Amino acid sequence: MTHQNDELLQFVRQVLRLGSLDTLTSMPLAKRGSSRSFHRIRYEDHGFVVFMCYDHVRKENNYYAAIADFLLKIHVPVPRILAHDHLRGFIVMEDLGDRDLWSYRDESWIRRSAYYRATLSIAYRLHTFPVEDFPLDKVPLMEGFSLDLYRWERNYFLENFVHAVCDIKLNPWEAKDLEDELKSLSGRIEDAKPSLVHRDLQSQNVMICKDQPVFIDFQGMRFGNLFYDLGSLLYDPYVSLTEDERMELLFYYYRLPAYDGTDTLQNDKSSGDKVIKVSQVKADILQTDWTEFQDRFRDAAAQRLMQALGAYGFLGLKSGLSEFLAYIPRGIVNLVDSAARAKRLPLLKNLALKCQQSLSRKS
Repeated sequence: MTHQNDELLQFVRQVLRLGSLDTLTSMPLAKRGSSRSFHRIRYEDHGFVVFMCYDHVRKENNYYAAIADFLLKIHVPVPRILAHDHLRGFIVMEDLGDRDLWSYRDESWIRRSAYYRATLSIAYRLHTFPVEDFPLDKVPLMEGFSLDLYRWERNYFLENFVHAVCDIKLNPWEAKDLEDELKSLSGRIEDAKPSLVHRDLQSQNVMICKDQPVFIDFQGMRFGNLFYDLGSLLYDPYVSLTEDERMELLFYYYRLPAYDGTDTLQNDKSSGDKVIKVSQVKADILQTDWTEFQDRFRDAAAQRLMQALGAYGFLGLKSGLSEFLAYIPRGIVNLVDSAARAKRLPLLKNLALKCQQSLSRKS
């Protein structure tokens, strides 16, 4: 057993208040693309916890524990943190098992859709948390989405996917015209009421524990556009959704403001009367008609898919995680679809089609 394993088991022993004679066994879990390692620890021959070790270089990893505590307080289900040693980058947390939303990809739509609706209801709870009530002094977050971050995402896509994976080089005027189109896309996405977003809300980051969804990998949570999360979940390259299924789920989310009951009563300081407080995000959804809602969804989905494809290229070619390359075919299909259904992304659609053709020639 390595020194690292000795250290992690000793930490778990202390957390669980176990003696030196109590048996602990450690099983490494699958690596994720975030500079973290995970182990499932079995103790007393019947109980399980998960040990996570993270480095401090990746800034968002340092925020995991504080964000988890906050999310539990606002009734967004996440794993309970049992102990956190920030100096060593150790976290012991609740074990949620092995079944995630992705695991149900081949189940009937009746069963899958129930899990998706439950996931969307939780996401809505996150999205409509009042921005002004967020405890920034206690819960650190990554910098919010901005025009600069959207520009970084599209450049990441061009460098690590279009160039590195598809071997496509744009000439100067093609690059300029595409940049103008994508800059306008960023402006449309940025022109929305900010909300808390998960940032990586996809099927492998939603565990199904006791038949209920539980969010994981939320360390990148920040303020941004809720449609980014919806695009991430409903245009997820890890699973296949038909257009009818996607629209059924999107409409379910769209209708949630009428039924969710999250409004709160507060005192009006000027009159002393009780008034209903509606979050700005919820008010924005209520004021958006269904056609505009779909348009905003397609735009944000295209932005998210550029980021995802860039990540697959980077992780697969530069970080040695070749398994991520397997998700590129579904990802590019989704980008073609979202850009084609969007009203103002013809150049991105054409580029996505060229990438698809290039990948077909290579296969």
